[in-house]
Amino acid sequence: MAELKDVKGIGPKSLSLLNKIGINTIEDLVTHYPFRYDVLERDDLSKVGDGEKIVIDGKVESVPILMRFKAGLNKMNFRLVTHSGIVGVSIFNRAFLKNQLRVGSSVTVIGKLDKLKNVITASDIKMEALSNKVKIEPVYHCTSGLTNKNMSTYINMALLVYGRDIPDYIPSEYIEKYNFLNKKTSLNVIHNPSTSEKLKEVTIRLKYEELFEFMFKINYLKQINKKKNNGLDRVIDRDKLNELYKNIPFKLTNDQLKAVDEILNDLEAPHRMNRLLQGDVGSGKTVVAFIGMYANYLAGYQSALMAPTEILATQHYNNLVEFLKGTDVKVALLTGSTSKKDKTSIYKGLEDGSINMVIGTHALIQDEVVYNNLGLVITDEQHRFGVHQRANLQNKGLTPDVLYMSATPIPRTYALTIFGDMDVSTIKERPKGRQKIDTYVKKNSEIKDVLEIMYKELKKGHQMYVIAPLIEESENSDLTTVNELKEQMILAFKDLYKIDIVHGKMSSGAKDIIMDQFKNNKVQILISTTVVEVGVDVPNATTMVIFDADRFGLSTLHQLRGRVGRGTSKSQCILISDSDTERLKIMEKEDDGFVISEEDFKLRGHGDLFGTKQSGDMSFKIASIKNDYKILLQAKKDSKEYLLNKDTDNDELKIKLINSISLKES
Repeated sequence: MAELKDVKGIGPKSLSLLNKIGINTIEDLVTHYPFRYDVLERDDLSKVGDGEKIVIDGKVESVPILMRFKAGLNKMNFRLVTHSGIVGVSIFNRAFLKNQLRVGSSVTVIGKLDKLKNVITASDIKMEALSNKVKIEPVYHCTSGLTNKNMSTYINMALLVYGRDIPDYIPSEYIEKYNFLNKKTSLNVIHNPSTSEKLKEVTIRLKYEELFEFMFKINYLKQINKKKNNGLDRVIDRDKLNELYKNIPFKLTNDQLKAVDEILNDLEAPHRMNRLLQGDVGSGKTVVAFIGMYANYLAGYQSALMAPTEILATQHYNNLVEFLKGTDVKVALLTGSTSKKDKTSIYKGLEDGSINMVIGTHALIQDEVVYNNLGLVITDEQHRFGVHQRANLQNKGLTPDVLYMSATPIPRTYALTIFGDMDVSTIKERPKGRQKIDTYVKKNSEIKDVLEIMYKELKKGHQMYVIAPLIEESENSDLTTVNELKEQMILAFKDLYKIDIVHGKMSSGAKDIIMDQFKNNKVQILISTTVVEVGVDVPNATTMVIFDADRFGLSTLHQLRGRVGRGTSKSQCILISDSDTERLKIMEKEDDGFVISEEDFKLRGHGDLFGTKQSGDMSFKIASIKNDYKILLQAKKDSKEYLLNKDTDNDELKIKLINSISLKES
């Protein structure tokens, strides 16, 4: 296919601007779909009330008169002949339109009507008449220097010349089955819709195509992973594993036992494990992961557990050492702040195999780290990493089994797509003795009550978290900042208690120092942004206070709430907000993270669940997992059927789809 620069009208400057917003090919350009449509419906002058919005087209009757005022302000007046009478038009700061508004030219005016003066104060003037009574006008995401009109022109020029070359990712049998229009026609309609019915028809078709391609990829990856006999050859000594179980000071829940069985079966299977272990806050995922690591050790392989922060890695290390007390397992901790001398020793131990397990941060996949026989890689809070960890390990010539852990319960709809090529183990049961955290929604006017609750807990010797959504003040925001909160807390509690701040802009070393002080009760009130969402266990922390709670997704609030209630004392979470309180009240009633994540999914969509976009696969151009779930299920079923149909193995499209996956994923 031709290149973007070959499209008429796209020069070097436009090319650079298009690249800036992720448009690098002609296919990118023509699938840069409108994010909304302005529907322009012709009004009748006599039927529009005073001060109401009006959309009307006609011909310019008089030469526009331009008046200039001070401070760069200008106003232009002209008369317009419409199908329902003559009307005056005024528009501010559009002097550049004067030469285009020639007498007799056709225009469409959008604005407000002053009935008494018979004048429209225009907000916009389009240099064309409405061809029909209704015009549906696409609106695109652009960037500075690139207008909506530019984008529309480039897209239509590309479609006109190269439309037939745009690949269609729907097999012909499904195009016939659902009576879909061809790809070129569909693209023409979505960028130039004549009716809302036609627009709806092609939108469904293009959504289906995008989801079909995605689900084909997911189904294919799962299929080849199951077919490959690339698993490590393991024999796990179950007797020794049972001995370890006897030393665990609590009874595993049924969900934990089931997850352990699934992981052990994967470790002994002929194919590589690619499993997600998800569970609610405090459900005991880490113990399950530790058992998997010990089983892997018994089979003669090394394990690596990667955590998103040094402090969490250190916590896992200390817990693992305690968990394996009485065994011969050699465990190491490797983070950015590990001394050079210790790093050299750990590198040597990993390479010669004398270190059996290593826990750390991204330091585990740096070039200097060479493993002797790495058999299992576990990433904790996997959504906080990028998507290239497996690739990095494979580049070292390793094919370990992979286990991802997430304390963010993922709705069924989301898991189906982002983790569609993985097996999923879910822990819903809570270990015995885990208390429910009382949750209250309070208004800012009730801050006195909140401070009294906090004071009662502090007097008992307990600690607390106070959460703000911002770090520093912004001109366009009145949200509470961590610095403001610190001042308020000092004002409220004087010097009776130590108050400190931690936030994402601090260095990891500085954060770790303060978190360590909080863990050791040298800080009683920790004011923070959401960086504590995943952090250390502080059993003495019993209260979580979240300001501007309406700014957070329910899943994030649930994660934050899970920072307290880790000891034996009764704990509570207070959500402070003057708005969106109905949504927040879900938190008062519900403490099941899976139910909450489903609610969050319905209310906010998949983009907010993790706070960041993950793999580019989830950056759908037109489909929405939240809104198009029925289309997704059909695309999943059809793509699987197409993939497994041996009669289609020589299809040009099937080969193309598989090759594109191989290039990206192998």
